[in-house]
Amino acid sequence: MNEENVVTQEPQAAGTPRLGEIGLENFPPYLMNRIMGRYNASLREEMAALGLTTPKMRTLAVLSVMDGLLIRELAVYAVVEQSTLSRSLDKMEKEGLISRCPDPDDSRATRIYMTPRGRETQEKLWPHIAAAYAQMFKGISEEEQRQFVATLQTILRNVRVHQI
Repeated sequence: MNEENVVTQEPQAAGTPRLGEIGLENFPPYLMNRIMGRYNASLREEMAALGLTTPKMRTLAVLSVMDGLLIRELAVYAVVEQSTLSRSLDKMEKEGLISRCPDPDDSRATRIYMTPRGRETQEKLWPHIAAAYAQMFKGISEEEQRQFVATLQTILRNVRVHQI
């Protein structure tokens, strides 16, 4: 066999079970992806009725809390690749949902602001987001929810690539 075709793997730590031994239903990254996939799917019809895609919805959601972010910050908070976000922002600007303004401290940077139309669109979607959120935590006590969120925040800090 040609050496170029050999796949090398990092050695597995002794005693660490393989994915097949853990099982997908016990593997948190898999579960988180499934949950987010179902969450996004539950909002797809309402988003489409408002002319939104998942990147647009995430952008409006983030800007509703933290308006005026730099594009690179918005990409991190909205969990959207910067190239995908740039295309979405172009469309959102044409649709009147956002505006771009030069950063007052750095003329090379651009800040993104939600327009009144963007805020109105976000407000129309919010009841559906809130309902999906409530469904997600149905049967889970407030204390369990707080603990879960605290655990997720710790995991995010553990895997953080960006400072935000």
